[in-house]
Amino acid sequence: MNSKSAPCGKAVNGVKRLLSKGRNSAPVPKAEDGVSAVAYIRGGPLAPDIKGVVNFKDVPGGTEVRVEVDGLPPYKPGVAGKDPIGPHGFHIHEKGNCKVGETADPFQAAGEHWNPDRQPHGNHAGDFPVLFSNNGKARMCFFTNRFKVKDVIGKSVIIHQNPDDYRTQPAGDAGKRLACGVIERGW
Repeated sequence: MNSKSAPCGKAVNGVKRLLSKGRNSAPVPKAEDGVSAVAYIRGGPLAPDIKGVVNFKDVPGGTEVRVEVDGLPPYKPGVAGKDPIGPHGFHIHEKGNCKVGETADPFQAAGEHWNPDRQPHGNHAGDFPVLFSNNGKARMCFFTNRFKVKDVIGKSVIIHQNPDDYRTQPAGDAGKRLACGVIERGW
């Protein structure tokens, strides 16, 4: 995944200003700025306090992705054979369906990781960097050349319980699905 910080830096500073004025979500990029999309993330039964927004914007050479999430569960290391909680695997999934379904294993309706090029895990177009929680909050901005916004509209984003190891096949052993948001065209 390629990284680029200049546009994201401006975006994050703008979001900080909005949050300081009492807004609780990031702005959606305007259509004249390029094709955009947004996913509003909501926690499921395993992490009901999660809420957030992911903005996607076409920029020269690829896509800028901005993420803001609140309500992530506190980090717990894996002990006595139990999986850790956090940092959190974070991916685009095949289907834009955030139906909870089975409460013990929610959001299965979102399908598997989005992998249009059938690459081994760690190289899926929908693999994102892991989310690191700081007092329940995570902020991240990155650039990718693996997709354009039009490619992901109608898919979903999933936050997983465990970190993604970027190697276990087929999906990185990131554990249960904590939260989901459908990617929709921006304004």
